Amino acid sequence: MKPASLTELIKNTGDSTLRGSNVKCTYSIPDNLWQAKIDEGQVSQVIHNIVINAQQAMPSGGNIELTAENMALQESKSPGRELPLKAGNYIRITITDHGEGISAKYLPKIFDPFFTTKEGNSGLGLATAFSIARRHGGHLSVESKPGSGSTFYLYLPSSTRMPSAGQGKKEPTLSGGKVRILVMDDEKGIRTVAGRMLKNMGYEDASFAEDGAEAVKLYAEAVKSGRPFTVVILDLSVPGGMGGKDALDQLLKIDPKVKAIVSSGSPNETIMSDYRQYGFSGKIAKPYTSEEFGQAIRDVTG
Repeated sequence: MKPASLTELIKNTGDSTLRGSNVKCTYSIPDNLWQAKIDEGQVSQVIHNIVINAQQAMPSGGNIELTAENMALQESKSPGRELPLKAGNYIRITITDHGEGISAKYLPKIFDPFFTTKEGNSGLGLATAFSIARRHGGHLSVESKPGSGSTFYLYLPSSTRMPSAGQGKKEPTLSGGKVRILVMDDEKGIRTVAGRMLKNMGYEDASFAEDGAEAVKLYAEAVKSGRPFTVVILDLSVPGGMGGKDALDQLLKIDPKVKAIVSSGSPNETIMSDYRQYGFSGKIAKPYTSEEFGQAIRDVTG
């Protein structure tokens, strides 16, 4: 984590998440917004997950309002709501949609892992967002009424330390050249967040695929061009498409020395517990943090 300005992060995440959709973001962020000490990739993931939920609640289109404000909490309360936060200075990010709202019986459960009312949804988006907020010493809460939309409140502790000027990351390299990474995942949101995490860690040369077939094609093209990928992250389950295991079988035919990391959000997958027997070089469970992602890559690349 490092001190960072939230203004650009909020706007970039909101705009990229909704690009090409019939829903737009409007922003209200003061010029004097405090900085926060954050993992930028993780906080971006929180905003992305909430905005995606808001978009899905507004199938006919509309606006999602994102506001940010400085807030000094003198006690563990905010207007009308109790908060499990220490007294201090916080940045509160508010995300409001005008969708269908959430039933009162579901509100206490929406941050529970695997809880979902939407078919085909993993139920991990808001659980991940809640976990990341807590890990940052902050909090995530929601207010909603059926037919009146929903409002999410993300609290992050402020940081008064300014980032050092000219602090740049050196791109990771190996003896054979810079590290090239290929990420395959059927969820666009995960590909987007993984890309931000990689960039923040200094991995500038990354490519992305939405299923195994596309990953195999990209890998074959990279080998043919003489610039093979250093490591491949493969999502194990791809509904309606080629998953990670079948993709690795194809990749091993192209390159018997391929270094592949298996990724899954299911804790009961046999392959995750015995990944080496299936030809994988590493594993990472979803949802993962930047630290876990970076360590998995380093473990495989050395």
